[in-house]
Amino acid sequence: MDTERLYSEYVNTSFVKGIEPVVVDHALGATIHGADGEEYVDLFAGISVVNAGHSNPKIIAAAKAQLERVVHAASYIYHVPLVAQLARRLAQITPGRLQKTFFGNSGAEAVEGAMRLAKAYTGRGEFIALQASFHGRTSATLSVTGNAARKTHGGPYLPGVAFAPAPNPYRCRFCTGCCTLACADAVEDVFKYQTSGDVAAFIAEPVMGEGGIIVPHPGYFRRVKQVLDAHDVLFVADEVQSGFGRTGAMFAIEHYGVEPDIIAMAKGIANGFPLGAFIAPPEITDSFRPGEHLSTVGGNPVACAASLATIEVLHDDRLVERSAELGAWCKSRLEEMARQHEIIGDVRGVGLMIGIELVLDCATKQPAAAEAATVRRLCREQCVLLGVGGQDGNVVRIQPPLVIERAQLERALDVLDDALRSVAETRSVGAS
Repeated sequence: MDTERLYSEYVNTSFVKGIEPVVVDHALGATIHGADGEEYVDLFAGISVVNAGHSNPKIIAAAKAQLERVVHAASYIYHVPLVAQLARRLAQITPGRLQKTFFGNSGAEAVEGAMRLAKAYTGRGEFIALQASFHGRTSATLSVTGNAARKTHGGPYLPGVAFAPAPNPYRCRFCTGCCTLACADAVEDVFKYQTSGDVAAFIAEPVMGEGGIIVPHPGYFRRVKQVLDAHDVLFVADEVQSGFGRTGAMFAIEHYGVEPDIIAMAKGIANGFPLGAFIAPPEITDSFRPGEHLSTVGGNPVACAASLATIEVLHDDRLVERSAELGAWCKSRLEEMARQHEIIGDVRGVGLMIGIELVLDCATKQPAAAEAATVRRLCREQCVLLGVGGQDGNVVRIQPPLVIERAQLERALDVLDDALRSVAETRSVGAS
């Protein structure tokens, strides 16, 4: 039976704007093979998930081996060796004193659990988050999400959340030409004017994914951490999208030289197997009391086996370093393209987490959302899959599997170049 018709009749996709008409048969590395026989270069990695590549044989082998032993054993009631081994490995690769991990099944569950832990440890209940942020689609995680488009039809949300300005250098309203970190200082104003003094934590993505690949100034989080420490408030780093080598570091917060109190992670943690987690020092994690938190299938042994293998692949195949090196080359190529295409307002990113913001006018920076959607369609028609996001839906997102070959990426960027040229020509004809 036709897959697209089955989706239309039986799968709830009413919340998806412009579902891609690609029927996936199988995938390997950075290539998706469609049921129609087409081969697509994947520049989106399942929304930044399969960092180690589709169907990585080492990860698949590890999951298969665990499938033959036990699939589910309630890891928070019984001891499952792989769960403990993964927790130890995460303590080794995360920055600072982070040590004890809670395992769930998704990024939203990881973030919401981190919020719950921050409340339990501090005894306080308010949060500060960032405008244009995205932290998940549960009620709690949407409450700390600073993107109104993601929150429609879901309110009212949890009280006690205040929002600081997004640290977006391209659209900064504080500084002109030279950054003064005024957006970081504005966090102090949030404490002063928007809270009751009962703040448990500040939560932020070190690189803001859904917000449009926003990369804060290198000094931003150091300045914010000084403010948080003065108020005795925790810092929760949401590394769901930016973690596991995506930005050329194992975790994006490492670029800023700041140690968070809690890290929430998912997506790349198990290369496509459902797993989420949050990690913190023992004095914070042990503030949970019996019955206050649990996940029935959290710490699933098969997903944990895949995660252990994923971390080893990232290490053994030097994929984190590859992300940094290939990402720098890709960004340089895109900056060259920006000099040729007036529609490109900004190119930004770290490692293989790159955004290209399209604008109708470089002076006014009016978002070019329709044009971004057209670029995505034109690239898909030439067998290149990429993402589009940002607060206004005008940011083309390049987040491929970290195993992508340079030749694949070069070909994909050529297709993107042609798509941008086609959009420009169409606009020129329309204007005349």
